Amino acid sequence: MSHWIIAPILIPALAGMLLLLEVREWHRLRRITGLLSASALLAVAVLLWEQAADGTITVYQLGNWAAPFGIVLVLDRLTALMLLLTAVLAFPALLYACRGDDRKGANFHGLFQFQLMGINGAFLTGDLFNLFVFFEVLLIASYGLALHGRGPARVKAGLHYVALNLVGSALFLIGLGLIYGTTGTLNMADFAVKAQAVTGMDQALLKVAVLLLWAVFGLKAALFPLYFWLPATYANATAPVAALFAIMTKVGLYAIVRVYALAFADGPLAGLGQQGLWALALTTLALAGIGVLGARRLGTLVAYLVIMSVGTLLAALTFGQLSAAGPALYYLVHSTLICGALFLLADLVARGRGEAGDRFVAGPVIPAGGVLAGLYFMAAIAVVGLPPLSGFIGKVALLKAVPVPLYWVLLLLAGLCGLIGMSRAGSSMFWRTTGPGEGVRPGRQRLLALLVLLAVVPALTLWAEPAMQAAGQVAGQLAQPQLYIQAVLGGQS
Repeated sequence: MSHWIIAPILIPALAGMLLLLEVREWHRLRRITGLLSASALLAVAVLLWEQAADGTITVYQLGNWAAPFGIVLVLDRLTALMLLLTAVLAFPALLYACRGDDRKGANFHGLFQFQLMGINGAFLTGDLFNLFVFFEVLLIASYGLALHGRGPARVKAGLHYVALNLVGSALFLIGLGLIYGTTGTLNMADFAVKAQAVTGMDQALLKVAVLLLWAVFGLKAALFPLYFWLPATYANATAPVAALFAIMTKVGLYAIVRVYALAFADGPLAGLGQQGLWALALTTLALAGIGVLGARRLGTLVAYLVIMSVGTLLAALTFGQLSAAGPALYYLVHSTLICGALFLLADLVARGRGEAGDRFVAGPVIPAGGVLAGLYFMAAIAVVGLPPLSGFIGKVALLKAVPVPLYWVLLLLAGLCGLIGMSRAGSSMFWRTTGPGEGVRPGRQRLLALLVLLAVVPALTLWAEPAMQAAGQVAGQLAQPQLYIQAVLGGQS
């Protein structure tokens, strides 16, 4: 049995504990430790992606206890994709932070590693209770990261974020209790089998439990009406933290897709909550477009673009057709990395404009403004979905895969709102200048981190066909839940 599958959890866990023991004043040592951990995590994620690429589903039994009684980690194509996406996002975000953002508060590097541990554990776990555990790990770390750097705006947004997620955690536990009471298991594969045999009052209780899970996962994904915490939290966080948080909403989406594909794709509970999720996704997409138009800061605008991607993706993933899942996964990778890059870019612009920051007001000329303007132009085209970049390719594929007029109208209108918002932001910050200022030039390390993330745009554009094929293979395996169940339970199903 290969032990590499547990490495995405162990590497950040061990690095986080080591960082908590290291002397806080030794910033160079803490940065080296964090970057070595992120580099190792990226290498392992590539290895696991290659391992899962042939369709093999790997099950790791902790303590060598077989499912459903033991705790298992499961690696399939979807898990491998999400692990790789997390690692690709985390390294440049941490590299950017090592230029000085990590010194704005204590224990940044340790919290960053524990955040990665929680995210990776949520993707790998094959057990609903341990999904709750890893949710709590990433949430506790994210509370500290959201407040990193202090300030009244961060504290206010952070308190809202903490309060809402504490309520979500309580609902999650209630839902898990109902699931265990009606099915006698919390193993995802075993739950998928036993949920089909539940009848009578137990089935009604199970439906309530699942709807509670949809509410909790919707909160994590920032789905309407539970997304109001996100714009302030992301916009007021430091840039590298906001960039890493771009993957957080995708954890909620992953949980919805994983549980739905396993237990509710067919059988007596087929389609439970699907229409509700579809309607909420479309509403989220529409309101995010309005939020983009109403944004007064670039950070807030990017936060609404994250919400817009959530609505776009969940609508496609709950459409009910396999043909939509592949384009949705391609767009998921694109939107996560480009939004992470935009958070870093917004910070560089704010540093160059001095007191004007990233607000849409006239400000001083930005040092190295030509470089930043060029990068902003490319990022804006990509995130809005204009040709010929990867955002356009992803949206065209989604429009072809989801032939529903309402989805077409909302997606195109949201793209128009994004175009207007990004154009207004760009003209305000790069054209409406008040003369020379004393802003900070972007350092090479920060620019390098930004360029690493922006590299996804030409990469996904030039290799769009193989990337779309790989996404289609991930979707194809996801549509065959019996493969996952058989791998986890063996002959017990």
